[in-house]
Amino acid sequence: MQCPLDQWPNFQKDRCFEKEIEFLSFEEPLGAALAATSIISSSIPVSIFGLFFHFKKTPVVRANNYSLSCLLLGSLCLCFLCSLAFIGYPVALNCLLRQATFGLNFALCMSCILAKTIMVVFAFMATRPGSELKKLAGPLVSHIIIMLCTSLQFILCVLWMSLSPPFPEQNINAKPGVIIIECNKGSTIAFWCMLGYLSLLAAISFIVAFVARRLPDSFNEAKYITFSMVSFLSVWISFIPAYLSASGKYTVAMEIFAIQSSSWALVVCMFLPKCFIVLFRPTINSREYLMGKSKKIPT
Repeated sequence: MQCPLDQWPNFQKDRCFEKEIEFLSFEEPLGAALAATSIISSSIPVSIFGLFFHFKKTPVVRANNYSLSCLLLGSLCLCFLCSLAFIGYPVALNCLLRQATFGLNFALCMSCILAKTIMVVFAFMATRPGSELKKLAGPLVSHIIIMLCTSLQFILCVLWMSLSPPFPEQNINAKPGVIIIECNKGSTIAFWCMLGYLSLLAAISFIVAFVARRLPDSFNEAKYITFSMVSFLSVWISFIPAYLSASGKYTVAMEIFAIQSSSWALVVCMFLPKCFIVLFRPTINSREYLMGKSKKIPT
C-alpha cells in the first residue's frame, strides 16, 4: 500500500507517519524575532510623529510640509505592522489580508513621498515672479495626488481579490516528508503588477527628486528623497532573486525582511536628518537660517 498524501513512510517501509507541517509561526525563533522587530520598528514613526507634533511650530518642521510628513509617518507605521499578517497559520482571511494590506500601505507611503517631491518643485517654481503655480503649491494638490495614486492600487487589489484571490494550500512537493502550509497568491500576475506599481511610484519620485536636487538649499529635501528612493528600489530589486530562490517559510520571511528593510530605509533617509536638527542643532532651526541668510540651510 502507498501512504496517503499527508503521510510519509518510515525507513523500513512498513509504517506511515504524519508528515511534518511547516509554516512561519509566532512560536518559533524566526517568527518571534520578525514579529518583535515589526512591533518595535512601528514605534519609531510614532515617536518621530510625537517629536514633530511637539516642535510643529519650528521652521524645519513647518518647511517640510508638516501634514504630509505626519501622513507619511502613519503609513510607515502601518507598513511595519503589516508584516505581522505574514506570520502565523495561513487561513483564507489571513491570505487575503496579507498582500492587500501590504500593497495599500506601501502605495499610500509612496504616494506621500511623490506628493512631497512634486510639492518641492512647485514651491520653488511658485517663488518666481509672475508664476501661476502658487495655486498648485497648496495642500489640495498634494491630497489629490495621494488619493489618485492610492486609488489605483486599491482598484488593482480589488480586482485581484475578486477575480483570483489568494488562498491557503498544502504544498507537498516542495520538500520530501514536509507539508508546507502557505498562501497561494491566486494570480501571480496581479502580485507582480502590485510590486511593479509600487516600483513605478518610487521611480517617478526618484526621477523628480533627482532633477530637483540642485534647487536652492531651502528646498533640498529632494536630496533625501533621492537617497530614500534609491534605498527602497535597491531593497526590492534584491528581493526578487532571493524570493524566487527561497522555499517554504523562508519565502515568507524574505518578504517580511524586504518590507521592514525598505520601511527602515525610508524612515532613516527621510526623517533622521530632520530629527537630528530638531534635537541636537536647535541653533540652526530658525527662520533666518532656513531662508538662506546663512551659508548652509538645514532641511
